[in-house]
Amino acid sequence: MRHPDDHPQPPSTSPGPPASPASGAFAPGAQTRDDRLLSALLTTAFVVLLAGALLRYVLKHGDSDRLPWIVGLSVVLAVVQVAGQARPGSRRAGRVRLALVVACWVVVVLLAPSFAWCAVPLIHTALRLLPTRSAVALVTALATLVVLAELRLADGFDPNHLLLPPVVAALATGVFVYLTREATRRQHLIDDLVRTRRELAATERREGTLAERQRLSREIHDSLAQGLSSQNMLLQAADRQWDTDPEAARTHLRTAASIAAHGLTEARRLVHDLAPADLAEGAGLAQALATLAARESRDGLTIRFHAEGPDTHLPDQVASALLRTAQGALANIREHSGARTAALTLTCLDDTVALDVADDGRGFPAPEPGGTRDPLGDPDPLGDPDPLGDPDPLSRPDPLRGHGLPAIRARLRQLGGTLAIESTPGEGAVLTATIPLTPATPPAP
Repeated sequence: MRHPDDHPQPPSTSPGPPASPASGAFAPGAQTRDDRLLSALLTTAFVVLLAGALLRYVLKHGDSDRLPWIVGLSVVLAVVQVAGQARPGSRRAGRVRLALVVACWVVVVLLAPSFAWCAVPLIHTALRLLPTRSAVALVTALATLVVLAELRLADGFDPNHLLLPPVVAALATGVFVYLTREATRRQHLIDDLVRTRRELAATERREGTLAERQRLSREIHDSLAQGLSSQNMLLQAADRQWDTDPEAARTHLRTAASIAAHGLTEARRLVHDLAPADLAEGAGLAQALATLAARESRDGLTIRFHAEGPDTHLPDQVASALLRTAQGALANIREHSGARTAALTLTCLDDTVALDVADDGRGFPAPEPGGTRDPLGDPDPLGDPDPLGDPDPLSRPDPLRGHGLPAIRARLRQLGGTLAIESTPGEGAVLTATIPLTPATPPAP
């Protein structure tokens, strides 16, 4: 039975924002506020179109024997659609509801063609719930059924009835697919940015950890390790002289005990704030170097200290670096150079501070022109063994002994400073550490 229903105007269609490609639009706990608003809009549009078509059918065909079926199916469609909005459930449940709604809608359209335009919200729901190919196939089927319904309603052939439903469906599908792919690309870009930021943060943490580890190793080498080395030498000397010269052995033991007490102070200071004990409680670098010279003047080695230039208050990092340099240099002079005298000279200028550590020990041959290799196979002037064939003995620490020159050079480089060594066999050596007092860019390692 054909009903000469007037052709209703198609509603305006504009697809809403697509669901996140990373999660189902109806997955539990996965819907965003925009997803919920879009679902509510689609449900409202469907119910309004359904109610309008039902009201039109009742007014025009109230005496039709199909009315109970039309009313019953309309109620089922409205209930299922509203229930899906109220309890979204999983994506699979959403697809089951969509299948039920489409099936009921097909029956209603076959009974009353004026219900055809209720398909517009169903197109959007299908695009949001189904894979792209399945959604396109379903949209094509819906558009075809709408065309057939429009042709049934028309009194004569009208091209708009044939072209309008496919164009609306194609437009909605194309825009939706484009927005979905654009959202997917944007999400991938965001994921890449987040991953890159996490990788960068992890790299910075690793670099910071390594830098702190190297700094701690240098601090321990120039304080505790040098003190333990001195204690070892003194205890060995005391052991050799215990029977032949008890008084000298006791002197060595007392000196070793003094060094141990100072080492304990250094250890506590390192645990507290990693600052040298001689610089604690506001002591300046000049006073700390004078104290160091007096403490290390023993066992045939006399150390003098001299300061030149104004008494400038140095930054803590600069003072600590120069004091550690002096400690390491004196410990190695005592152990390896055979010197009888050594001198510490602190020179403060307006924009530079320099520390010279000189001794009258055995010295060593100067590096060959154009190279940095120490030709001596045994000790260098500061006690770091440099085996023959090492292309750069000052660039890396010996794995068995410690850091020595590489540690001093690295510490100075961090502050933009430099390290220079001059020596002649039999005439001692001079180590010069220079640090600028104005901001400087450290040289590349």
